[in-house]
Formats: sequence, C-alpha cells, structure tokens
Amino acid sequence: MKKKLSSLDLQKMKNEGEKAAWITSYDYWTANFAEQAGIDMILVGDSLGMCIYGYEGTIPVTMDQCIYHSEGVRRGASKTFIVGDMPFLSYQVSVEDAVRNAGRFYKEAGVDAIKLEGGKRVCPQIKAITDGGMLVMGHIGLTPQSSGQQGGFKAQGRTAETANQLIEDAKAIQEAGAFALLVEAVPPEVCKIIKDTLKIPVYSIGAGVDADGQLMICSDVLGIFQAFTPKFVKKYENLGEKTIKAFTEYINDTKNKRFPEDKHTYKMVEGELEKLK
Repeated sequence: MKKKLSSLDLQKMKNEGEKAAWITSYDYWTANFAEQAGIDMILVGDSLGMCIYGYEGTIPVTMDQCIYHSEGVRRGASKTFIVGDMPFLSYQVSVEDAVRNAGRFYKEAGVDAIKLEGGKRVCPQIKAITDGGMLVMGHIGLTPQSSGQQGGFKAQGRTAETANQLIEDAKAIQEAGAFALLVEAVPPEVCKIIKDTLKIPVYSIGAGVDADGQLMICSDVLGIFQAFTPKFVKKYENLGEKTIKAFTEYINDTKNKRFPEDKHTYKMVEGELEKLK
C-alpha cells in the first residue's frame, strides 16, 4: 500500500537527490488516478478557475471553490500529500485573514499544506501561518494572481536584476518558515541557483530540470485544456480530441439508430409481456 509522504520525506528526497513528481488536480477521479499512478504530491491549484470554470485567469476564484475542490481531491487521494492553493485576497488583506483561511483548508478539506504567491511582502503571512502549526509552500516567479503587475503571463527573472530579486525573495521565504518553494516560468539557471542556495525543497513549473521536482497542470498533461499551451507544457495524452471523437460517435450512433443495440437493453421476465394490456 502506498505510504503518504510527509514534509520530512520531501526534505529527505531533496537531500538525497530524488526528484518529486506532482500534479494539480481538482476532482475526485483525477486525484484517484494520480494516486494510483504513484504521484508524490497533488496541488489543488487556483488554476481551477481556468481549467474547471473557464475564467480568463485565477482572480475570480474564491475560498469556497478551493475548499470544495480540495475536499473532493482528498477523498480521491487519501494516501497522497495534498497542497491547497490560497486564492486571490484570501491572504493579502491581513495576516489574520491569511491564518484563518489557511486554517479552513486544514479543517474543512484535510490538506497537508497550503501554498501562497509572493516574495518578501507575504513573509509575515508565511510566518504567522507557520506559527499556527501549518505547513506553507511559497511561490515566486510568474505568479498568476499578480500577473497584471508583471505585464501578463510572462517569464520572470530573465535579467540579472530581476533574477537577484527572485533569489532574495526565495531566501526570505525560507527564513519566514516555508517548508518548500515553487518557482514558475523562470530560466533554469536562476532556478538552479535558488535550489542550490536554499535548504528547503525547490520545485519547478517551467523552471528547468535542476529543481528538486516538477509540477504540471493535470489538464495540460492530459491534453484537456485547449485555450492556450505554455512553452513549458508537455502533453502526455490528447484526451480533448479523444473526448470530442467519442461524443461525435455517440451522437452519430443515436441519430442513425445504431445505439442502443439489443445488448444494451433490459428484458422482461418471460411470460410477463403477454399480461400487458
């Protein structure tokens, strides 16, 4: 039976050079399939805004939506380390709000950790949540909740000045008490410096192979999300096309009376048909 990892296990993996593979999930079935495959971690990301609800970005996502989907993921993957993603304005307004909303993930959805975006400016929230007995993962680089300030969904840290800012943010996040850090859409060289500098695990989504592990969006891995494909995405299947094909065949079979066949229907008990008026 699969053993559920702890933060200590994840730290040991970094120390021993073992890569962690994790994925986003937003529902029971995807989480269950990921656990059966042997995934190390699952993030219930606020990317559910785009992948599930069809929003243009993550800004509209609410705490209730994140909790609701985290509950389903926990039921589907009871033996997997699960991270709940703090949505926009669930932690930026005040430290008290941050602690309270992080606690909701633990109390209502049974997560193992929470993740929030930002560098030095969110370190007071990271410290307070950690002081409350909860695990916090940081997130720097391309941070979708503040993409407006970053000029859109663009790679970060591509100049020496901005790369140094990211490195300083990473150090501050570790100092604040985070157990791990996610680096998104950053040049691999910069991510490697951060990974080699920090003692805690540093994970990549679009930040190169040298990180302590990789995160991918489940809808990208499966080829379901079709609005756009980031440069760093590798599609391992194209379920979008296969789903459309299956629906098309069903529609055609129905309209041409090829479905249902006799084998798809139930039979009356012998002799009972004759009794009908």
